[in-house]
Amino acid sequence: MYNNIITIESLLHAWQEFLPGKKNRADVMAFQNRLMNNICNLHRDLTDRTYRHGTYHAFNISDPKPRNIHKATVRDRLLHHLVHAELYPYFDRQFIHDSYSCRIGKGTHKAMERFIDFGNTVSKNDTGGCWVLKCDIRKFFANIDHTILKDILARHIKDQNLLQLLGGIIDSFSTTDRIVVGLPLGNLTSQLLVNVYMNEFDNFMKRVLKVKYYIRYADDFVIFHRDSNYLKDLIPKISEFLEVKLKLSLHPDKVFIKTLGSGVDFLGWVHFPNHRVLRTTTKKRMMRTIKIKEGKKETVESYLGLLSHGNTYKLKKKVVGFVEELTKDAEK
Repeated sequence: MYNNIITIESLLHAWQEFLPGKKNRADVMAFQNRLMNNICNLHRDLTDRTYRHGTYHAFNISDPKPRNIHKATVRDRLLHHLVHAELYPYFDRQFIHDSYSCRIGKGTHKAMERFIDFGNTVSKNDTGGCWVLKCDIRKFFANIDHTILKDILARHIKDQNLLQLLGGIIDSFSTTDRIVVGLPLGNLTSQLLVNVYMNEFDNFMKRVLKVKYYIRYADDFVIFHRDSNYLKDLIPKISEFLEVKLKLSLHPDKVFIKTLGSGVDFLGWVHFPNHRVLRTTTKKRMMRTIKIKEGKKETVESYLGLLSHGNTYKLKKKVVGFVEELTKDAEK
């Protein structure tokens, strides 16, 4: 309920959740210098229902591909943390087991472990055939339909004040001139809302199409089966549901069916029946970043941690040797 969520105590708790890693940023320090005044003013606006979401600061990153990030004000991001903290436990219980993006206890490593489990199960531990349908949704965040999203939320939430608040957050950003589509990559709430949106698709896959071996991570998903024709027949059904029900579309260049034995690219790794190797583009980016960072310990340790999740003995040796060369060159 709206009135139970917007308390000063909840806002202060959300602030503590928001603060780690941001204490030295100028906008955060300015907000904290007048913390209680800012908290009380936000609480008043929420209580009076006069709160209006502010504008965004846009900037670009490479993560690894170019992305346009929209950063909200500290006041609005504080509210995002509050909303996320209050709504996440309920919605997380509604999600299927094999949705892995932006969920506590899930993530990329769990998704890759599940990939191995499904591959072994379908191929009967590599004694039989295993085909994998790999799909990607085109411009995922940019094409989330606001009306559809708000209709989905209204099926779960009856409090009109809370729905109005969520609607204001959703409509605070759009990728078109009219406020109709798109969620900003920079919002914590966006991570939850896209899962709420795609839960409609997850349930279609599991309850209607009865797909047994299905994994989704954000806009990427894979399906395992022993029969490639079964997977081919799924594609038009998947495409129709996405376009009609969610106004999304499959990326035409990122839909393929391959045998597991030939290697399947998923979440930055190329997966085989008994091992996985880092994607070539990821390797190149890793070496380039290490060079730019001049072999800094934190950067190298981060990448070595990443490599520990695959069959990368030779690549680890290459990274260590590359760092040693950088160090020698710096000492000359």
